[in-house]
Amino acid sequence: MVDTNVLIAASATLQNSPMALVATPEDFDLRYEVWKWLTCFSESCSRLVLDGQQEIDAEYRHKLMYPDYGLQVVQNKWDTLCVDMVDVSYDRDGYAVLEEPLLTVIHDRADRKMVAAAQVALCEYGFCAIAFAADSDWHEWEESLYTAGLQLEPIIEGWSRSKHLEKKSKK
Repeated sequence: MVDTNVLIAASATLQNSPMALVATPEDFDLRYEVWKWLTCFSESCSRLVLDGQQEIDAEYRHKLMYPDYGLQVVQNKWDTLCVDMVDVSYDRDGYAVLEEPLLTVIHDRADRKMVAAAQVALCEYGFCAIAFAADSDWHEWEESLYTAGLQLEPIIEGWSRSKHLEKKSKK
């Protein structure tokens, strides 16, 4: 499972990318680390998990345009038959349905589809990690996600964990 922020940050390393103006993290070297990870992911036989309802792909395409590197990686996974499709249930408001305790824990409704898809992939394929870069909320949820059997792959962990601690200290 690849969170959208990974695709955005990796796309912001390309010269003249309009993404660079709004990408997180702002530091080019950190975005380059994300790009390197995504490049390795693209070239590997690791599989991309997407929902059959196409909500994850719709989010990717809402945030990125075709020439962006992140979408090229998604297309490469399709082209090399390295996509696992899972069935995710959505409520009438368009948010993925989660069971407790994750329903309460995952407060970012947009990220619920990533969690729900990862849970289904875990059941159907035996393993699913959620890769993320710039969204520090995943650190807040990690204990609950681990308890649910899911794994996290923080690509720039030092940066994202620092941002998470900074955010926590302001609460």
